[in-house]
Amino acid sequence: MIQIASFVFSPFAENTFVLYDETREAVIIDPGCYNSVERKTLQDFIQENNLQVVKLLNTHCHLDHVFGNEFVKQTFAVQSYAHASEDFNLGILEASARMFGIARVESTRTDVYLQENEIIEFGNSALKVLFTPGHSPGHVVFYNEKQGFCINGDVLFRTSIGRTDLPGGNYQTLIHSIRNVMFALPDDTTIFTGHGEPTTIAFEKKHNPFL
Repeated sequence: MIQIASFVFSPFAENTFVLYDETREAVIIDPGCYNSVERKTLQDFIQENNLQVVKLLNTHCHLDHVFGNEFVKQTFAVQSYAHASEDFNLGILEASARMFGIARVESTRTDVYLQENEIIEFGNSALKVLFTPGHSPGHVVFYNEKQGFCINGDVLFRTSIGRTDLPGGNYQTLIHSIRNVMFALPDDTTIFTGHGEPTTIAFEKKHNPFL
């Protein structure tokens, strides 16, 4: 059974996730750890729980979701996985940092490109890659049907949706992704968002004013 640990990191209050199962193998999703204190928090959790990190997964590559990419890759000797279209965002990290008043951001690159409907395995567990562009060109989410949850990045939030005014964003594409991919999931699916609290598909269908 997959355990899900979450951490709120950086001035953007970004949710970083560590998923692991009884084998102690783990994946880190969207490491947003911004400074040495946050990086130590993440590393201490891994060590204290005797976890073996085997993959770094990115839902997308906006700077707040990749602040810790190089730290994770180097500390745990793992490769990073993201959709190829997210190379666009990796190419403008420095410009994005300046736009948000961030002093510096460490450059990073994707090691392995994710494919739509690909199955990502770790330990005895698996996540399915669903392609959900709109907030960013190559945004994906990670879905586990068995336990009924989805690590959704910045596609859907509790009573809100991801912004589309950043470079590469597209409102109509985002709405299409939500209606045709996210809302195709079972109503009781728990959605773990990139910022803020979790929600469910049923709740958003009923209460989200943007949909």
